[in-house]
Amino acid sequence: MLPNTGRLAGCTLFITGASRGIGKAIALKAARDGANVVIAAKTSEPHPKLPGTIYTAAEEIEAAGGKALPCIVDVRDENQISEAVEKAVKTFGGIDILVNNASAISLTNTLDTPMKKVDLMMGINTRGAYLTSKICIPYLKRSKVAHILNLSPPLNLNPVWFKNHCAYTIAKYGMSMCVLGMAEEFKGEIAVNALWPKTAIHTAAMDMLGGSEVNKQCRTADIMADAAYSILIKPRSYTGNFVIDEELLKTEGIKDFDVYAVSPGHPLLPDFFLDANPDDVTSKIEEHGGTAAFKDGKSVASSTKGPVVETFTLIEKSINKDAVKSVQGVYQFVLSGSEEGTWYMDLKNDKGGVGKGDPPIKPDVVMSMDSEDFVKMFTGKMKPTMAFMSGKLKIKGNMGLAMKLEALMGRMNSKL
Repeated sequence: MLPNTGRLAGCTLFITGASRGIGKAIALKAARDGANVVIAAKTSEPHPKLPGTIYTAAEEIEAAGGKALPCIVDVRDENQISEAVEKAVKTFGGIDILVNNASAISLTNTLDTPMKKVDLMMGINTRGAYLTSKICIPYLKRSKVAHILNLSPPLNLNPVWFKNHCAYTIAKYGMSMCVLGMAEEFKGEIAVNALWPKTAIHTAAMDMLGGSEVNKQCRTADIMADAAYSILIKPRSYTGNFVIDEELLKTEGIKDFDVYAVSPGHPLLPDFFLDANPDDVTSKIEEHGGTAAFKDGKSVASSTKGPVVETFTLIEKSINKDAVKSVQGVYQFVLSGSEEGTWYMDLKNDKGGVGKGDPPIKPDVVMSMDSEDFVKMFTGKMKPTMAFMSGKLKIKGNMGLAMKLEALMGRMNSKL
């Protein structure tokens, strides 16, 4: 990993959403230099599903060698941000670095995204980054360090990144456009850059949504912390850059990226907004133990049944009370192609079950895809996340439950 240099000693970082995840990892990296960290986040009381509060994060930061100032901040609230900034300046004498890390996500299409969710994403992502920057800039101008770092993607107008989650993309790209504009506006005074991961990052939210099977495809937040540190110790002339974590760290001499992997050697899930061929990634996943129960769209076990029928037969045998208890969702599959039809999987009621046609109760998740891709997905030859990112899989409904199904598939593959 990238070693600390001590160059952030005495610097004050204002980090939104720093009570857990990537924000906290960046805070801890800076703390090892002896930095002051303002933890600007909403969680003041323990969350029932997500670990960490601004106070537990403060304890970790101080244990790592830094000084911490926990502040209850909702980045949609101008008064809360202003009060936290004033408190930071009074406590530490100024602000040297702003990290706009707080973010909201809903991977839903236009008709399935309530305006409440749209407003949440726009308010936290775009408006929150803009507003926090606006309030911190007068103090950043007085600093010799003077950095703003937004955790947002490079601006990529490939329609594939818009069609399945238009509102989320707009909200994240708003953060990136802040970088584009402010880097020019404050050139010579403040460095303004964006940082984005090449792969999915393991966070507490990923634990809640995807579980261990999805996390095996992730890197730890340490890679983002190291990349952020590399940016923040650069001079103010380093500005207007849209940085990918792995690419930057390669220039720093990092060669072994397995140190950042949750499961070293396991294929990694590429992050959103970075053009890559999902089929290539799927092939790599298959090389690392993906089950191939079907070949060329035909059942190895039976030639009298179609692959979809055979797959659902095997799925039914794999469902048990533990699966129902852990998932708690009803799924509907609308299949096109050679085996067109509608199927369902009940992982919510009694012992669970599968069937042809509509489910007996309203589904929590509706998945639409080609029947051949469905078979590939349930036999380990295609990851659902890859299918979704490439447009082969359309999802309506609860995205958290969709990710839970992917985790369950990982456990099912050995039986299918």
